[in-house]
Formats: sequence, C-alpha cells, structure tokens
Amino acid sequence: MASPEKSPPEAPIVTWRIPDVHPEGRKYVLIAAAVALLSLVIWDFVTWPLIGLTIWVALFFRDPVRVTPQGDDLIVAPADGLITMIQRVPVPVELAGENALGSEPLVRVSIFMSVFDVHINRTPIAGTIRQVIYISGKFLNADLDKASEENERQHIVVEGRDGRLIGFTQIAGLIARRIVGFVKAGDMVASGQRIGLIRFGSRVDVYLPDDVACQVIVGQRSVAGETILGRVGGKTPTGIAQ
Repeated sequence: MASPEKSPPEAPIVTWRIPDVHPEGRKYVLIAAAVALLSLVIWDFVTWPLIGLTIWVALFFRDPVRVTPQGDDLIVAPADGLITMIQRVPVPVELAGENALGSEPLVRVSIFMSVFDVHINRTPIAGTIRQVIYISGKFLNADLDKASEENERQHIVVEGRDGRLIGFTQIAGLIARRIVGFVKAGDMVASGQRIGLIRFGSRVDVYLPDDVACQVIVGQRSVAGETILGRVGGKTPTGIAQ
C-alpha cells in the first residue's frame, strides 16, 4: 500500500513591524518628548514642531532587523546610505602595517549617511575584531574626501575565519558629535552584527583587499548588513576602477 504523499511545508509568514529604537537613543527620545509636553504649558505654539522633532529623533535611532546573506566570500555593507566614492587610495596610517592592511593602496568604498538614514553600523564579515582605534578630530562635511583624514573617526579591523583582514572606518560628520562603539579588540562577531553607531549624519569607509571585487557602483544605496559590497574572487561591475 502506497504511503500518502507529504504536503510541502508551509512558507513562513513575514510581517512588517515598526523598528525598535536602539537603547542608545531612548534617552534622547524621552528628552524630546518631555520638552514637547512641557511646551503645552509654556509655549503651546511650538508643541507640534516639538512633537515632530520627537518623532524624528525616534526614527534616527531606529534599529531595524536585517537579514544578512551568508558566505565566507561575501563582504556586506556596514552602513545604510549612498555610495559616494569608489577609488583606490593609500591606506590610513592607523590601518597600515604588517599586522593590519599593509602599505599598498586599496579600493575604498565610501558610504554617506544622511540624517534620515539608519545609523546603526554593522561588521562587513564574521570573525574577530583585531583593532579598534578611536581618533578625535574635526567635524567637516562627511561627504568631503578630506573628512577621512581630519574628522573624528574610529578605525576597525576584522579578521575573517580565512585570515583575510577587512578594515573600515566610522567618520563623524558635520552635525555628528560622537561615535559610539559596541565592540572592542578580541571580540568575535558574526557577519552583519551591530558594532556601533554615529550620531546625526556621517560616513563609513570600507577598504577592500585586492582579491575582493567591488559589487556596488557610485550612486547606489546600500543597506547595512544586507547589501553585498564585495565578493572574494568575483567580477567587478562595469564602471568601477580597480
């Protein structure tokens, strides 16, 4: 007697939900909300603008769930934002050396985050954090090339399971005044894991090793933890100078 056919498993139901506010931002939301409530008594004519400001602060610190593509050959975007520059440049002195990214120029992918983008940053690969170097500096427009050398910034180097080193830099912008880190040297991280945030407009630079082909183009928007920024041994899209 033939056994009855098994029905295929039901597909999971995915529903949209409002993103959480990251704990780092909750105090700012509460302060903005308190000021808005206080204005009802003192300056009621500014209550609605202050309510709008409170909503914007909550949106700025939103922390949406991301689904990271898996694969040891993939480098994912560490930030939401606009790809503004892809060019071969000298490695910052803080990331150079035998124990970091070396001394030869590498392709740098720059992602500019406006004040409307998600500002939670994520690691491009799984592995071990080898370096976290914070440098105080200026607050120039993060879209400027010289911001990578003069602004407040934090360099991070991650060593993948295959020994490959990926370096990336969080750069504070014109409005930003603090880089907040969630990891330290020696921590083990999963690909797409949250590693920090930058407050109120900023940029993240990623340095790709020579055996990694860039998979994005200038003008494209990236999604932290989801967009594939580079692929080991892959082909480079047309229009990208390596």
